[in-house]
Amino acid sequence: MTQNTLIHRIKNLQKSDVKITITKRIAEFKRIGNSSDNEIFKELCFCLLTANYDAKKAINIQQKMGNVFLIPDLEIIRSNLKLLGYRFPNVRAKYIFLAQQHKDDIREIINKYKNNSSNLRQWFVNNIKGLGYKESSHFLRNIGFLDYAILDFHIIDILNENGIIKRPKTLTPTKYIEIEDQLKYFSNELDLQLGELDFYLWYLEVGEIFK
Repeated sequence: MTQNTLIHRIKNLQKSDVKITITKRIAEFKRIGNSSDNEIFKELCFCLLTANYDAKKAINIQQKMGNVFLIPDLEIIRSNLKLLGYRFPNVRAKYIFLAQQHKDDIREIINKYKNNSSNLRQWFVNNIKGLGYKESSHFLRNIGFLDYAILDFHIIDILNENGIIKRPKTLTPTKYIEIEDQLKYFSNELDLQLGELDFYLWYLEVGEIFK
C-alpha cells in the first residue's frame, strides 16, 4: 500500500459508521476531561497501566480498581493490582502512588498549558514517573485533547507498511516527535486532529475502535 491508498481508505471510513463510533468516543473523553479531579486521575492511572501491557486487560483492571487508585497507600494499590493479575504490580503501584501527589493539581496544570500542547504534554513526561510520550499523549487524548499522536506498535506497523515511515529501532523522544510531525500531513489532508486520526489508523490495523 501507499500513502495515497491509506488516505483513500481513511476517507472511506469517514463516510461509514466508524466515524459515528469515533465521534461518540471523543465525546466520552471530553466528558472525562470535564469531570472530577478523581475521575481524571483514574484515567491517568489507566494510562500508567497500559505501558507494555494489553490495553483491554488494563481497562478491565481500571474498572475493578475504581477508587483504590485514590487510596494513599502503596501496599493496598500493589496488592489489588496483584490480586487482579496485573503483570507489573510492584513498579506500577509505585508510579500510581507517586502520581497521587499531583492528583489535585492536574486541572491547574491543564489550564496553565492548555494553549501550548507541547508544553502540556512535556509537563506530564517530566513530572509523572512512568508516563513517556506515548502514555502522556494517550492520557491527554483520553481527557479530550486531540493534538497528539499515540504511537504504539499498531500505529507504527501500519505507517511502516504504507511506506510513511521506516520502523525505528527505538522510539526515542526525538523520533517520536519526528513521526508525529509526519502524521500531521495526513491529519491536515483528512481534516482530522491527530487524536482522531489515531482511531482510524487503529481501526484499519486491528478492526475495532478502542480506548
